[in-house]
Amino acid sequence: MTGKVWEYITEKLESEGACHFSLLDPDPLSASNDYIVSIAELAEKAGTDAIMIGGSTIFGGIDDAVKAIKEAVDIPTILFPGNITGVTEHADAMFFMSLLNSSNPYYIVGAQALAAVRVKFSGIETIPMAYLLIEPGKSAAWVGEAKCFPREKPKLVLMYALAAELLGYKLVYLEAGSGAEGGGVPPEIISVVAQYSDLPIIAGGGFNDAESVVRGVEAGASIVVQGTYLEKNVQKDKGAGLKKIVKALKDAGSKRL
Repeated sequence: MTGKVWEYITEKLESEGACHFSLLDPDPLSASNDYIVSIAELAEKAGTDAIMIGGSTIFGGIDDAVKAIKEAVDIPTILFPGNITGVTEHADAMFFMSLLNSSNPYYIVGAQALAAVRVKFSGIETIPMAYLLIEPGKSAAWVGEAKCFPREKPKLVLMYALAAELLGYKLVYLEAGSGAEGGGVPPEIISVVAQYSDLPIIAGGGFNDAESVVRGVEAGASIVVQGTYLEKNVQKDKGAGLKKIVKALKDAGSKRL
């Protein structure tokens, strides 16, 4: 991958209106590197724009997993670290993220400070991102000790998103939690944040079909992330379902241009 990942993302959004990112969890207790790499390859063939790598619980092996994925695909690899165990210099870029609605300062700035020296001197590209967890939050909320935003209170999410914008973050990630039911982040929350904040919105957690992905884009999400869907379906149908979802997202995104 040549060039800056942030430039790649912004150019994609300007030309296509929306992006699809695939999230892979390289936890060696759950899946082998070969399996993770095969999903990454199928996701790229289906049209996903980038591979995010990370999870709430990573117990090691991040270096080898990222190197294997990066060698297998041409699209950007972006770290999505849930803790310092998810940091490696081998990806193309890293979401340097802060869980702003955590009740534990460690997940707001503590882990980031512990990782900062390694990240700085590794030379990896960093993209500052505010991470906001919406109910139910799932494993990410439990691990990150988050006070999840109620699904029916979009103005509370907006307050934090605007704070993130004024603090200088480049993205805001609205997350309902891995495998969350109910179609992901409520469109009402995405819509309110998109209406008043200038930050591109990433939405993830519970986007398990084309309909929910399109709703997210139509509500104002710039990037929709799928992870659990890939784990459950991509190997079974060799990415055919994902290809349809990505096309639906792109069609919805083009209407925003």
